Amino acid sequence: MQAIYFDKGGASDVLRYGDVDTPLHCSDKQVLVRIKAAGINPIDCKMRAAPDRFPVTFPVIPGCDGAGIVEAVGLQVQNFKPGDAVYFSQPGFNQRQGTYAEYVLVDAGLLAKKPLSLSFEQAAAAPLILITAWEALHDRARISSGQTVLIHAGAGGVGHVAIQLAKLAGANVITTVSSEIKAIFAKKLGADKTINYKTQDVIEEVMHLTAGKGVDIAFDTVGPSVLQSCFSCVKTYGDVVTILQPAADTNWSDARIRNVRFSLELMLTPVMLELEDAKQHQGEILQHCTALIDERKLAIEVAQTFSLSEAAAAQDMLEQQHVPGKLVLTVDK
Repeated sequence: MQAIYFDKGGASDVLRYGDVDTPLHCSDKQVLVRIKAAGINPIDCKMRAAPDRFPVTFPVIPGCDGAGIVEAVGLQVQNFKPGDAVYFSQPGFNQRQGTYAEYVLVDAGLLAKKPLSLSFEQAAAAPLILITAWEALHDRARISSGQTVLIHAGAGGVGHVAIQLAKLAGANVITTVSSEIKAIFAKKLGADKTINYKTQDVIEEVMHLTAGKGVDIAFDTVGPSVLQSCFSCVKTYGDVVTILQPAADTNWSDARIRNVRFSLELMLTPVMLELEDAKQHQGEILQHCTALIDERKLAIEVAQTFSLSEAAAAQDMLEQQHVPGKLVLTVDK
């Protein structure tokens, strides 16, 4: 089969496009999927740049998100059959391969039926960001109706679905953006207020919008400096969730004094640690989101598509341009 792979870490020029062995045999709880499209995520670039940080095997086929057609199922798989259109997120950890390929073996618990209303390209853009946003807001922060939530980078991949999930939960949403175009995009998704972090002081604006109380939940999708500011934006006894590694010099004093509940969100954990119940939970999240998408309550924004052979250019765009929505690889097969 054709695939994107690399034999060493580095910049995007280490990516190769060529023939690799096609996976053929499903274990009892696996499904063989013929990939129609693969989503591109920042984790793909991090794995390429520093593969030693992850449990991967060379040559590495990158990619977590995929959408395609079931080709074969293992003996214990009951919920899927050949011909089903599915989507999923599975990192290429612990002897697995990623999704930048024509075929991939997937743990059945991670799979869900593809939303009927989405193309394969749209579906491939969705799983990692849906699971990340869902786990952060529902599983970590325990979001509830009537709360006010601050979502950083609301025009980004995780941010743009987090806005929608928060609104579906009945929350009031404040989000940060870097331009008027992105502000319009975020408001279209349901954001109640936007803050341009390039021209406005985020902490001051949040305090103004919440009458000095702070938000119930602050969701960091950016990194250390934004996480630090979250502790000043959240109310006493509020929640802060981040999807990034906190910096070693993070100042926790504000969070400690105000009794903030802090959570880390890493949707890669179930596969990394081989947690079967957690894999099943992620598949169930996608099943629930399938219903929301087909009911037109949840939208996925695809910024641009590339052919599989253009994976290096796609990763370069992701790292350099920060476009609204997601980038996707199409697999012609």
